[in-house]
Amino acid sequence: MITIYKTTENGLEQIDTIVNGCWVRMVDPTSAEIEQIAAEEIPQDFLTYPLDMDELARTEKEDNGVVFILLRVPIFHGRQVDIPYSTMPIGIVLTDRFIVTISRRPSEILDEFAAGRVRNFSTSKRNRFVLRVLLASASKFLYYLREINRTVELVEDQLQLSMRNNEVMELLKFQKSLVYFATALKSNELMMERLQRSQFFRMYPDDEDLLEDVITENQQAIEMVNISGNILAGMMDAFASIISNNLNVVMKFLASVTIVMSIPTIITGYFGMNVGIPLANQPWMYLAILGTILLTSIVVVFIFIRRNWF
Repeated sequence: MITIYKTTENGLEQIDTIVNGCWVRMVDPTSAEIEQIAAEEIPQDFLTYPLDMDELARTEKEDNGVVFILLRVPIFHGRQVDIPYSTMPIGIVLTDRFIVTISRRPSEILDEFAAGRVRNFSTSKRNRFVLRVLLASASKFLYYLREINRTVELVEDQLQLSMRNNEVMELLKFQKSLVYFATALKSNELMMERLQRSQFFRMYPDDEDLLEDVITENQQAIEMVNISGNILAGMMDAFASIISNNLNVVMKFLASVTIVMSIPTIITGYFGMNVGIPLANQPWMYLAILGTILLTSIVVVFIFIRRNWF
């Protein structure tokens, strides 16, 4: 699907044809749509690279001045899937006339731009548009990382009394998400450093300062991913031991109860055998047997409590 936007005096508007200073947004384009945009002197590879979900972030430049930037952005799949958070590539192609973005599926980051919710956004300012997308991507990583940390804290409270593997498997899902985030942020960092070393964003001082802010924000996200990943890995090991210990406590309690409950069975089984019983003709002998059972059980329970077996 191809959607064309242009900033006018009335704000961001959707138009039908490609004009100077417009933004062409391509989401899961067809072969015909790719050929249509490639006819604008854009290498077709630049339009197909972002459709590969495993493509790494990088930047390229053609002899005719067309610049290609590929970055990876975070996406949220939902809490009930195996990997709640992952990343996907977004391609940005800069020409002398307009800017093109390509992605396999819709992105929340570009949705914000398309909805006109980004302040001071202009489709004619191509370099500033790229930097704003890079900054929004780094900010979205940080936002999702905070969401992951909050969810992990809730799971942590449930794990303390758990004897099942469900909560550990829940943590494993978020650990996978952090691995995807770390890989994407590292490749984005290399791409941004290459942009910083080039002369691409040095035409305007404000753009160069904004690029430094983007790199700083991306580095902060990398540090948060590393910290969260290390904490989560240690937490999973610790709670695996806690679950095992909780199960051992329950089994110890059940074993103690079984021993105490077996005392009446042993005593009554002995007196129930076909043997002579002392004082069998006395009417209080029944109460004496019950008293023996109760006293023996109390002594055993007391010993178990003193030894912390109960």
